Amino acid sequence: MITEAAWAATRTKNTFFSERYHRLAARRGKKRALIAVGHSQLISVYLILSTGARYHELGAQYMQAKMEQKRKTYLSSELKKLGYQVSLIKTPMEAIPN
Repeated sequence: MITEAAWAATRTKNTFFSERYHRLAARRGKKRALIAVGHSQLISVYLILSTGARYHELGAQYMQAKMEQKRKTYLSSELKKLGYQVSLIKTPMEAIPN
């Protein structure tokens, strides 16, 4: 039953669970990714039932934005370790050469 719910969640578009499945399936395989999504769903259901909170869909871009922030923090801390003063200023995408 858990895998059936996970399989259904992976078939939806632009959802956190679907994106999680596709990221994991590429690295770990489809079956392991399906079990991982089912586990994530169980954790979500437990937290909703135990705290009474409402479910909030994070969206497909959630992990990408989170990883981008982690990478910025990591790279700026590495530069600080090397003795550089770091100031992050985002440039427009048109200004970045290919």
